[in-house]
Amino acid sequence: MTRQRRVILEEIRRFDGHPTADEVYEAVRKRLPRISMSTIYRDLEALCEWGKIQVLEVGCSKKHFDADTNNHYHARCIRCGRVTNLPVQPFTYLEQAFRDLCDYKVIGHRLELIGLCPDCLKQQKEKQRQAATEPVEADKKG
Repeated sequence: MTRQRRVILEEIRRFDGHPTADEVYEAVRKRLPRISMSTIYRDLEALCEWGKIQVLEVGCSKKHFDADTNNHYHARCIRCGRVTNLPVQPFTYLEQAFRDLCDYKVIGHRLELIGLCPDCLKQQKEKQRQAATEPVEADKKG
């Protein structure tokens, strides 16, 4: 475990959420200004291989990284891409159910819910509220 990898791991643990490689890079650069993006990618890969972090290849274009390597579920915002942990224990009965239903050797599962995060939902409601009042204000001016 090099100093760079320790700093990367510390920074990932500081995030309230699941940062992308770019976000990790920006955070680490504050402490290690000369670190390169290629070093970040290489060290993130090594930390994943060692089981120190996990990579989340959720339904968006960028990988996210998670310092919690225990099996847990995530929610992803379809508007901003934010990924958060869900406060529920894994449904281990699913694995047995699928073992009984298919020819796969099931070794685990991942669950990702998709929708709008609270911030994006608030923005959407605000836009809808503004859109609903705009015609009324236009009628007053005319």
